[in-house]
Amino acid sequence: MKPKKVIVGLSGGVDSSVAAWLLMEQGYEVEGLFMRNWHDTTGLIQSECHWEDDVMFAEMVARKLGIPFHFVDLSEDYRKRVVDYMFSEYEKGRTPNPDILCNREIKFDSFVTEVRKLGGDYLATGHYCRKEEVLINGRAVFRLLAGIDENKDQSYFLCQLSQEQLKDVLFPVGNMTKAEVRETAARLKLPTAHRKDSQGICFIGKVHLPEFLQQKIAPRKGIIVEIPRDAILQEWHTGLPGDDAGDDELRKAVTPYMYKPEMGKVIGEHNGAHYFTIGQRKGINIGGYREPLFVIGIDAVRNILYVGEGQSHPGLYRKGLFIRKDEVHWVRPDLAMAEGESRDYMVRIRYRQGLQKARLYLRKDGMYIVFNKLQRGITPGQFAAWYDGDEVVGSGVIRA
Repeated sequence: MKPKKVIVGLSGGVDSSVAAWLLMEQGYEVEGLFMRNWHDTTGLIQSECHWEDDVMFAEMVARKLGIPFHFVDLSEDYRKRVVDYMFSEYEKGRTPNPDILCNREIKFDSFVTEVRKLGGDYLATGHYCRKEEVLINGRAVFRLLAGIDENKDQSYFLCQLSQEQLKDVLFPVGNMTKAEVRETAARLKLPTAHRKDSQGICFIGKVHLPEFLQQKIAPRKGIIVEIPRDAILQEWHTGLPGDDAGDDELRKAVTPYMYKPEMGKVIGEHNGAHYFTIGQRKGINIGGYREPLFVIGIDAVRNILYVGEGQSHPGLYRKGLFIRKDEVHWVRPDLAMAEGESRDYMVRIRYRQGLQKARLYLRKDGMYIVFNKLQRGITPGQFAAWYDGDEVVGSGVIRA
């Protein structure tokens, strides 16, 4: 019987390299495919590795393993489906997550089209996560699980994937730790064994964000307003609202602080509020304070940046968040909540954040997520993902 063919997304990193070898050991017919997603180097930090280095290492790994190597340019799709969305969100004062978008729109969509062209039965990647197939009411259901290495778990980045996207994907290194992957690569003398992990925007690299955004969003002078701690009078207590919480109570829990210039004092200028994100410290460039200043609010329409002094400033902390109904996504549609239902899950609002206890309320206008404890830096444009144990159940874009 002819073995199944797996196309491995060889990125030029150690994880996908070891993934390819593991699949060969398991008896699959394996080929490597590298994708280029970006051409413009505007804002790219030159000391970081460029795509030319990535493709060179990917091809070296393929030669070392004795597998066919292919190349595809998906930059046009990437620009339309990821980068244009990024610019649009930043212009509105929100902070998107391009890695999650890249996975949903490119790696597990456009890239899969190329996998099919090569006759692949499966796509494999070097993500630190796991997939499990279970039968529910006679139907195959795919569970997206966290990787066993808690320090490298990348399930959050895949929180927007669908059942259809999970069906024909393999995650060979999900049951390994990063140290084990490195050790395996070194033992096999793979060229990527000691190569640094990639950083920055998915398939673009590490960028100087304001310079990168200036491709589409022009700099615009605006004021920086410092908000004193005592200007925020809202107090929150530990605990969750009841299952029968009313709409007014939920709206109050998720509504961001509404700042006005008269609540504080003007302390400086910036070159564009849309270049900043909630919780940001670097780039404010105003000294003379005992503690660092942090961004606590962004008014993109009036181009005003609101800041507060110190990590404990109450403006950095909120009790909940809101996701529009049309942006609520269920990795497990069979577990989708009904309107009016509430349910407890563990929630993550950024990569590597520890899971936080929360209660989800699905209402007519969308999903209200209220946390047991105050959360630092809830950021519109980012994704909230909810977990049941180590399984990613659903996610959505934070709108408030």
